[in-house]
Amino acid sequence: MYYSCLQLTCNSDFAELLIAELGECGFDSFLETESGFEAYAEGENFDRSKVEALIEKYRLMTSLEFSFKRIEKQNWNEDWEKNYQPIVVEDTCLIRADFHRIDRKFPFELIITPKMSFGTGHHETTYLMIKNQMTIDHRGKRVMDAGCGTAILSVMASKLGASEVEAFDIDEWSVSNGGENIAVNGCVNIRHQQGKLSELSFAGKFDIILANINKNVLLEELSLYATYLKENGILLISGFYVNDIPDMLRAASFVKLSEVKRDEKENWASLKLTWNNNASKRLD
Repeated sequence: MYYSCLQLTCNSDFAELLIAELGECGFDSFLETESGFEAYAEGENFDRSKVEALIEKYRLMTSLEFSFKRIEKQNWNEDWEKNYQPIVVEDTCLIRADFHRIDRKFPFELIITPKMSFGTGHHETTYLMIKNQMTIDHRGKRVMDAGCGTAILSVMASKLGASEVEAFDIDEWSVSNGGENIAVNGCVNIRHQQGKLSELSFAGKFDIILANINKNVLLEELSLYATYLKENGILLISGFYVNDIPDMLRAASFVKLSEVKRDEKENWASLKLTWNNNASKRLD
């Protein structure tokens, strides 16, 4: 038996959409790469015609390249583990899979083994989120993790002392994988569910909201984040480029969110915002 591997080079704004649709074509495992991602299916258990039609559809919207290769099953685990390396954020937080063995001790250690969901720390946006999370006081705070993926940000929030975390994602495969990561890290204060923010309901407001999603979704949901954020609460967002910051801040200003801090890594950006009822609706 063997695996079919579909290698895609694409803009990260479209990666999650492609993954969701490829999951409907028969692929059941996904792995981030520097230029896009890889999708895996056992044998030929995928609909090639649907895949080709899907790729042609997305090529009308963005630059996209793809290729297929075959991987023998007996080499799968060994190759995957060899290529998926642990990562250290700011020499403080170790992010590793459950099969990694690391002798050095770090103040924080997250065990994140991705399957079909993004969020391992290897992508610049996840790195930025973890880096900046560690500068925010989570102790006793109520946290929302919107579009949680692997639940890496939820696990970090829990380990930073959050009293409770509400995590959710629209994709079933993310919820399944995120639940496994929450369990293996022993985080009992995370409530994890499937759904979209506009379709879910939460009682009360949040001290901290985390959202590492693409620009379009962030712009769509900024008003909801502001609604759920406590006065002077913190919204930490990423998933967009440095040159997108003016657009993000312009939209944020209309829902009384103002900039506290910005950060960047290899042209990707993050923003730390706060909500205040007296904030101006216009940028100076």
